[in-house]
Amino acid sequence: MRDLVKRRRLVYNIQREVMDELRVDEVADKSAAKTSLSDNIKESVRCSGPRVKSCFLSCVPLLSWMPRYPFRENIFADLVSGISVGIMHLPQGMAYALLAAVPPVFGLYSSFYPVLIYFIFGSSNHISVGTYSVMSVMIGGVTERLAPDSDFMILNNDTIDTINETINDTINDTFNDTILDTAIRDIERVKIAAAVTFLSGIFQLLLGLVQFGFVVTYLSEPLVRGYTTAASIHVIVSQLKYIFGINPHRYSGPLSLIYTMLEVCSLLDQTNIGTLVVSIVTIVGLILAKEVNSFLVQKLPVPIPVELLAIIIATLVSWQVDLKTVYGVQTVGEIPSGLQAPVMPEFSIMRSIIGDAFAMAVVGYGIDISLGRIFALKYGYKVDSNQELVALGLSNMIGGFFQCFAISCSMSRSMVQISTGGKSQVAGAVSAMVILFILLKIGELFQDLPKAVLAGIIYVNLHGMMKQFGDIPALWRKNKVDMLVWLMTLILTILLNPDLGLAASIAFSMFTVIFRTQLSGLEYYTTLYFANAELYTEHLYDKTGVDVPKLLSHKKKLEAKRQRKDKKEAQKAKKEAKKRLLPLFFRFTGIMAMLELMYSCQGVRVRPAMCWALILYFSFSCFSFLSLFPSPSLFLFSLFCLSACVIEILEKGDFFSDKLTKMILFSSVHDAVLHCQAKYSSKVRQNTPQTEPTSKSKSILHL
Repeated sequence: MRDLVKRRRLVYNIQREVMDELRVDEVADKSAAKTSLSDNIKESVRCSGPRVKSCFLSCVPLLSWMPRYPFRENIFADLVSGISVGIMHLPQGMAYALLAAVPPVFGLYSSFYPVLIYFIFGSSNHISVGTYSVMSVMIGGVTERLAPDSDFMILNNDTIDTINETINDTINDTFNDTILDTAIRDIERVKIAAAVTFLSGIFQLLLGLVQFGFVVTYLSEPLVRGYTTAASIHVIVSQLKYIFGINPHRYSGPLSLIYTMLEVCSLLDQTNIGTLVVSIVTIVGLILAKEVNSFLVQKLPVPIPVELLAIIIATLVSWQVDLKTVYGVQTVGEIPSGLQAPVMPEFSIMRSIIGDAFAMAVVGYGIDISLGRIFALKYGYKVDSNQELVALGLSNMIGGFFQCFAISCSMSRSMVQISTGGKSQVAGAVSAMVILFILLKIGELFQDLPKAVLAGIIYVNLHGMMKQFGDIPALWRKNKVDMLVWLMTLILTILLNPDLGLAASIAFSMFTVIFRTQLSGLEYYTTLYFANAELYTEHLYDKTGVDVPKLLSHKKKLEAKRQRKDKKEAQKAKKEAKKRLLPLFFRFTGIMAMLELMYSCQGVRVRPAMCWALILYFSFSCFSFLSLFPSPSLFLFSLFCLSACVIEILEKGDFFSDKLTKMILFSSVHDAVLHCQAKYSSKVRQNTPQTEPTSKSKSILHL
């Protein structure tokens, strides 16, 4: 640390003339021409044939990629993938409906209508949209807050008869004999869920139309992972009543999670033994089945649908043994066949759910675009952040008319879609058709399914999120600020509930950004970190004319062609390609030579006569901007020259490799600039000693 302080206190002798404003005007050669506001408006609304076509195709991506869809090459893989994902939609849709506090059939609706809408308007080829645990628990918080069980308690028939026959002094006792009218309660909760989903879709659509997709850049990876971990804890607590067969009171507001846990502990003596046994058997069976699935993953063409098998077996056992009557085990109940007509949302409650709807809009979009970008980087295409907002907005808005609840994308389903060979969103459309068949034909067969089985499915599906607690020791070793963001997000979300917790977590994350920026100590150069990485990437593309996704896609095509040509060496070539691509996408050594990538993609045109150097500066004083989970945008390009202050942190992050050595590190940004200028000057003298370099070729990007 002492060496770092000494480095930061070095004084540099930068020789240049003193620049006042008049001298700046002369050197910059500012143009006096200015565009009026009316001209800007006219240009923005100018309409032409190519412009209309481009706008229309960008708004409806299906019309852009479907005519070029390689039917013979991809259709079989997409069919297999779509059927596999559709089978997963069935148990997950019904299970996550419990989180949303609505009947299970509405989870199936949410796995059908929004998926079809996203198929038309979505820009990602590999994510699987539909029900998601975090979104469902946020919906459940709203529905149970606005429609609590206490509002639907009625006198049962026996009590009414008793009142008519007894004297007045026993009336007070008989009024305590009430039952819950679940039918009316569920109708009201479905209306609330549809309304908040509709409003969430409106927010997403409006944000997409005003090009507000950059808002997700303020959701850093530690924040997202900490938030989803905390939301998973909310999910676990919310399902305890189905695991133990008890009925705790629903709390809302700050500290509601703690109050719920305390009441659950006080009601453990009322546990339904039959329900608990079903829960334990389901959880243990699913864990064992998934382990077997993982062991056989290389030998099976598609994963074993263990969740589907679980609900089929559980339904048969429940029907044969009559668990509901004999042991008092709660079951799913009536599942109507067919589709329902669209219904207008309840606009009267919109004012009371604005905050919840906006939080759902941001969270759903953040999870969607994070996964979408990861897969887009891996498979060499680009996901449009604003179009994703529009696609999710339309999915939720139209889904609200069909009584769906808010959706996002699921990591588990997306991984199944990819692992089974899915190439495009055709797989998503096929999965929606699977759900349609279930709704029309076989949905009613699952009426005897115990709710404890669905709760067990939820618990087993959360094991991946629980593994995120392993981020804490990793972040402690590599980046303590990111660890602090992760922990504070977890604590705030647990204490304040998902909606308020998200707002407080974003505020705290932005505070750390401001604090680190103030301590960066940079006068001439700009610091690069997750919040401005997207802007840097777009600026870099504009200056260099390099389309990295296009280069990656072209490189993958060349590799595939080479593999087809030489079948005997296919396996070896695949491993070599993997070694070259994995660091580019997933490790910190991903910042490798983009020039090497450009040279390897022969036949791809890039802007000529460009002699440029990219200087990235990661600022360290008390805190570091180097994150264990950096934005994918930082991995889209690579370094010709890098300046950093803390070598130790780079070594911990496995930054260096044979191609990326410490020779590219300098003690300051200015040293890196001088190095690039000297190298460029010597190169110019060797090539064109009698001419001055043009302004176009003399370009050093100080980022």
